[in-house]
Amino acid sequence: MKVPKITNRFCPYCNKKTKQKIKLVSTGAKRGTLTRGSISRAKSRGLGRGIGNKGKWGSKPAVSKFKRKTKTTKKTNFLYICEVCGKSKYQKKGKRAGKVLQE
Repeated sequence: MKVPKITNRFCPYCNKKTKQKIKLVSTGAKRGTLTRGSISRAKSRGLGRGIGNKGKWGSKPAVSKFKRKTKTTKKTNFLYICEVCGKSKYQKKGKRAGKVLQE
């Protein structure tokens, strides 16, 4: 999927069509370390140490190949930055592509 570096689009701030730069933006943010259900939070609570069965935190076999992540490509969003006013407004819906190249 090839994407040009500059396109002509409508800018809602300038209220006219202007040249806009295209920037690739990742689709989602990464989860923080102290989110609910995170391993570091559970370990700080004292789970997984001491005597006896560790349960979820005990020794387990390797993850089977079916449980691994199967998607090979990531969705990409495009952020359009107006060259006149410098503001960015729109993000196109993410499209799944093997390679995102910019000409």
